[in-house]
Amino acid sequence: MNMDAVFSFLLTEGVSLLRGILILVVGLFVIHWLNRLLAKSGRMGRLEPSVKSFILNLIRLVLTVIVVLTAAGAMGVPLTSIVTLFASAGVAVSLAMQGALGNLVGGLTLLILKPIQAGEFVKIGDYEGTVRSIGAFYTELVTFDNRRISLPNGTLTNTAVVNYSREGTRRVDVTYSVSYGTDTDLVYDTLKGLASENGAVLTDPAPSVVLQTCADSSVNFTVRVWVRAEDYWSVYYWLMDAGKRALDRAGIEIPFPQMDVHIR
Repeated sequence: MNMDAVFSFLLTEGVSLLRGILILVVGLFVIHWLNRLLAKSGRMGRLEPSVKSFILNLIRLVLTVIVVLTAAGAMGVPLTSIVTLFASAGVAVSLAMQGALGNLVGGLTLLILKPIQAGEFVKIGDYEGTVRSIGAFYTELVTFDNRRISLPNGTLTNTAVVNYSREGTRRVDVTYSVSYGTDTDLVYDTLKGLASENGAVLTDPAPSVVLQTCADSSVNFTVRVWVRAEDYWSVYYWLMDAGKRALDRAGIEIPFPQMDVHIR
């Protein structure tokens, strides 16, 4: 090879190649430095670990693509072909991982908006349980009977979520049925005394007893008391048991469904 040709190549293509390599090396170093700086910033430190990791990785990926494209352009590589290649690859990956990407976006939405958090008791669709963890793709619930349920995050963002723990208190409603011949005042007096027997029942808001419905074969009274969210089930089952015993002691009949048939 002629030395003049080599020298001419180095002056033209070699400078472009060197410039591209320099942009690539400096750009990657700056990305690494910027990523470490963001990771140590105060605002990023207040984010959930999963959200923080996702954002940092996304920033690194976007900046790396920009640096690579810039370096390729400096080397004289046609950017149109590279951009087309990236776009085609992105569409193919998106179609192949549509469900996974939906779950990933759903998980990011849950971690940022925080409609639920670990340790809270929630109802999601037909499932009830305590939130064990919120991952990038799935949220795990633990039921009362210690079953672990994994729900796709993409489904959670499109489903009504009932959070029983967020407000701190809950109202317990327990309904008792008595016969039509029972003295109404006696029922009120008997049921109103229940609330004062359990220390977990809150005094503000005050407990109440209401006549709920006049059913076909019974009159239904509902006891309403407020408790801390974590005491809900213990107070609920206590009211069921204590109310039945109190009605029995007062001689109040709890009827079963019945029908009177008159033959003419």
